[in-house]
Amino acid sequence: MTSQEHRLTDAYLFGLTLTEALKVDQSLCTALRTLEGPFDSLNDGYPEWHPAPHSFEGMVRLLLYRELTGESYRSLAQYPELAVVFDLEKIPDESVLSRTWRNRFDEATREFVTTAAHYVIKEVHDRDISAPEVRPKAEIVDDEQEAADPVEDKSFSQEEIIQTTRLARDHAFGHFDSGRASNASYEDTQFFELQTFMGMVHCGTAQGATRFQYRHGEEYSPHGDTHLRAVKQFDPEELVNGFNETTDRLLSVIASEASFRRPVTATIDITTIPYYGEVEGMPMVSGTKDRDGRAFKFATLSIIGQNIPLVLAVEPVRESSEWDENPSNQIHRTVRRLVRRAKEQVPIETVLCDREFDSIQVFQTLSNLDVNYLIPKRVSSSERDVLEQMEGDDQEVAVESASIHVESGSHPMRLLYVPSTSGEGTAVFATNLRVGPEEAETFCQRYSRRWQIESEYKSIKGDFLAKTSSKDYRIRLFYFVFAVLLYNIWRLTDFLLKASVGGEMDYAPVITAGECVELVASSLIPHD
Repeated sequence: MTSQEHRLTDAYLFGLTLTEALKVDQSLCTALRTLEGPFDSLNDGYPEWHPAPHSFEGMVRLLLYRELTGESYRSLAQYPELAVVFDLEKIPDESVLSRTWRNRFDEATREFVTTAAHYVIKEVHDRDISAPEVRPKAEIVDDEQEAADPVEDKSFSQEEIIQTTRLARDHAFGHFDSGRASNASYEDTQFFELQTFMGMVHCGTAQGATRFQYRHGEEYSPHGDTHLRAVKQFDPEELVNGFNETTDRLLSVIASEASFRRPVTATIDITTIPYYGEVEGMPMVSGTKDRDGRAFKFATLSIIGQNIPLVLAVEPVRESSEWDENPSNQIHRTVRRLVRRAKEQVPIETVLCDREFDSIQVFQTLSNLDVNYLIPKRVSSSERDVLEQMEGDDQEVAVESASIHVESGSHPMRLLYVPSTSGEGTAVFATNLRVGPEEAETFCQRYSRRWQIESEYKSIKGDFLAKTSSKDYRIRLFYFVFAVLLYNIWRLTDFLLKASVGGEMDYAPVITAGECVELVASSLIPHD
């Protein structure tokens, strides 16, 4: 029997033993803590003299738990009690877990963890075993299908990833200038690397600065209050302009790719960053759908599709609220600014927006900008009449012609009535394209691509956004714009890695956001 066959046998035997324990109503944590496994046969990638504070066996059991439950590295920190379960001093932070998986675990150990965990997940769901902590089977089935893709099978060395990440990094930070004196104690780059670290470990300024100084020395890195003072030097308008110039530079790296010489599909949306303080004197804080919620809001325009999802433009949203004197928000002006900026970088064919952008001014603005749109409509009395007529005629699809007439212009449009993808009722969309009844349903299916922006926002806010409770809008804007920039670097790095091996591009990344942001932080720090 080969060594690989031995490893797979050990993995399946451990998975079988764990499944049997779950069958008799033993909890997942108890079973993982008490079951004996072939851990002595696995290789600890760290030598004995390495100062790793966490036991190798404890980390194997913890990462088995992670693979079984589908928890992220970051979310594991929310369960400090797991440290006791797996005999660890504490639950390691995200960067330690990521390094453990990549560097401390060799290929055999990673294969043992995934093989054993996936066997248990399939058995739990196929045999209807009660184990609520275990993740859905569909998640690992999808993962295995993605792993079979020829691009995904490519093994990228750590050096390849580092070199590509540095290439992305080198095109990103040069367009941001705080305007501070040339003899300042710290260069802007040192604030960027601290900000990257804070986003990586998902902490606040004071804590992040202290932890960063502990790693690199007090003389090397600024204190938290120094960092905040420097951030306030970035003028909001110049910050957005810097983001635009940086995005243009990032796109220049891949300008030769055919996919970016063709018109792209883009999506516009608004995301919120919750705010819990006093709102008096806070004109950039807005209300939310939750009646009592308060948040900073940012609009973005992103490329979506199979090749490289990037955020092309960011726009702060300033709304009228009961605690300020802001004029009513005219969302079509936000749309105009976003599309104009994006069209300077790539040709745009179609823009997808959600129902929040259902406005005749938005429709006409997009038409004036010579782009197509597909936007779900709110159902008013006229749409209800059509729906009732469709029901009476037993129709599933209908197309109604209409026209927009506003001060800024006019154009013909169509209202598309198609079966909802949720399987219930009929969805109504507005578009300025000539779409007939026979193609309406297929055309509207492209709206499902907007799911990518939800994944995008989740990553920006969950993987790259540093914490802050500051009331200062300059800090809030800087933190958000910087998080978006790190997201773009991750996606560009992933694209370049895929392009280096050829093959069909797809949405799934070959390196995780956590790996990329850690590499960006480390590559900003000069070598000894």
